[in-house]
Amino acid sequence: MEFEEISALRRRSVAWRLLRADHAPLVLGFLGRVFVDENARSVSAADLAGRLDDELYALNERLGEGTFPKTAKAYLDDWADPRAGYLRKYYPEGSDEPYYDATPAVEKALAWLRSLTDRSFVGTESRLNTIFDLLRQMVFGAEADPEARLEELRRRRRQIDEEMARVAAGDFEPLGPTAQRERYQQFTSTARELLADFREVEANFRTLDRRLREKISTWEGSKGALLDDILGSRESIADTDQGRSFQAFYDFLLSSTRQEELAGLLEQVQALEEITEPDPRMRYVHHDWLDAGERTQATVRQLSEQLRRFLDDQVWAENRRVVEIVRSIEKHALTVRAYADLPVTTELEGSAPELGLPMERPLYAPRVRRPINSASIEAGRQEFEADALFEQFYVDRAELAAGVRRALQGRAQIALADLVRERPLTHGLAELVSYLALSDDTFCVVFDEGRVDEVDWIDEEGTERRAKLPRVTFARTEVSP
Repeated sequence: MEFEEISALRRRSVAWRLLRADHAPLVLGFLGRVFVDENARSVSAADLAGRLDDELYALNERLGEGTFPKTAKAYLDDWADPRAGYLRKYYPEGSDEPYYDATPAVEKALAWLRSLTDRSFVGTESRLNTIFDLLRQMVFGAEADPEARLEELRRRRRQIDEEMARVAAGDFEPLGPTAQRERYQQFTSTARELLADFREVEANFRTLDRRLREKISTWEGSKGALLDDILGSRESIADTDQGRSFQAFYDFLLSSTRQEELAGLLEQVQALEEITEPDPRMRYVHHDWLDAGERTQATVRQLSEQLRRFLDDQVWAENRRVVEIVRSIEKHALTVRAYADLPVTTELEGSAPELGLPMERPLYAPRVRRPINSASIEAGRQEFEADALFEQFYVDRAELAAGVRRALQGRAQIALADLVRERPLTHGLAELVSYLALSDDTFCVVFDEGRVDEVDWIDEEGTERRAKLPRVTFARTEVSP
């Protein structure tokens, strides 16, 4: 990680802020015991305040009166404040009492603290086997060649046959105590990380729901586009790696066969003599997984229902506004109905569609090539006046375009004749033709063949010149935000 990334994490990470808090031991010890060790996902404010009050009383008795001077409710309010972010305070549906749940930052901070504790031994062999298994699954799981997959299955069958033969002959060694404890250590660590991941998945779904509500509240487009965008986002949730992995895990866990197999394995592992200090929580950890998964699914369902109600409220508010406008029109109509000669007029734009049939389009007209006859060219004189070649002038189109932009600053469009009256031509007809060829992102040139304008100018000899041409208008283009 780079210096800037670490600095940003130090400023924004809630887990880092929790570790730097003055009362971090109290926060992590109490919330870790209530929400992580007991796998509680929703605790009422009264229950949590009562347990924290007992904790504060015991700590003040042991560390001295005034060590934690605030009340339990005040501490809970501080921890649930958005500037802290250690607790999530919410009101369940149909309840007037607030409930609390720990945020993923508490899980992350506790996981980092656990990594600081010394372990009796660090197992490496079981993790190496896990790495090999993962690599085999990735390599052969992605294999599209049937023959290659069959070859891998035959190899595994040969290994199983050879192992069965050795076992039948009594030539095998059971897994030793060290290997058993190493695998049990890895199992407990993975099981705890899995429970912590559920809380983070739930928090990610809540963050996504909050973004959708913000988008709905600030949406300025059509309802159809809004619904397309929202439905697309909802589908993208299921299509993300996190969504697919969570759904696959939940489907796997809901299988009755898998549950029976998992319960049997857990019971046998907890009863192994080599596991001298089994974690009692691991005996029924699959129940904790099911409970946490069901709560995450319930959160997704609840968020979807709330989002639907939020959309319904938006539609209801817009319909109510339409009804108010209609009633206002009816009220004004009733007020003026006594005046028979009241001139009431209105203009409707686009009351009929403009049809453009394919056969109305002009056919392609090939360009006529003008013949060039160079047979009658005669040799010129060697000596002649060349002053005319040096008297040529240049029309700067960029300057002309800048003049058009300045003219459009105070209006939406301007005709070429009006523009020439404001900015007289200085280079005569050449400048007039250059106006017709202007191209710029800030305006467009519109030709109206049905109307004719006259443009006047004074040439270099002082003669008044006049040109008739179809009306040319420079219109300001709309700049997209």
